[in-house]
Amino acid sequence: MSGQKKTWADLTPAQRAAIIAGGTVELVVTAIALRDLVRRPSSTVRGPKLLWAASFVVQPFGPVGYLALGRRTR
Repeated sequence: MSGQKKTWADLTPAQRAAIIAGGTVELVVTAIALRDLVRRPSSTVRGPKLLWAASFVVQPFGPVGYLALGRRTR
C-alpha cells in the first residue's frame, strides 16, 4: 500500500458510483431529518431542537440518531 492518496481519476467506476450513491443517501437522510425537526413541535422532540440540528453535521450519525431516538411518538 503506497502512502499517496488516490485522486478521483484513480478510482474505478464502481468506486466512484459507490461514493456518489453514499453521498446521495446522506443528503436525503439529512434533508428528511431536518424537515421533520423543523416541522415537529418542540414538545415531541427529545431534547433541544437546536442541539439536534447541530448534531446533523456529524454524518451520518446525527440525522440517523435523531430519526431513531430524537422523536417522541406521543
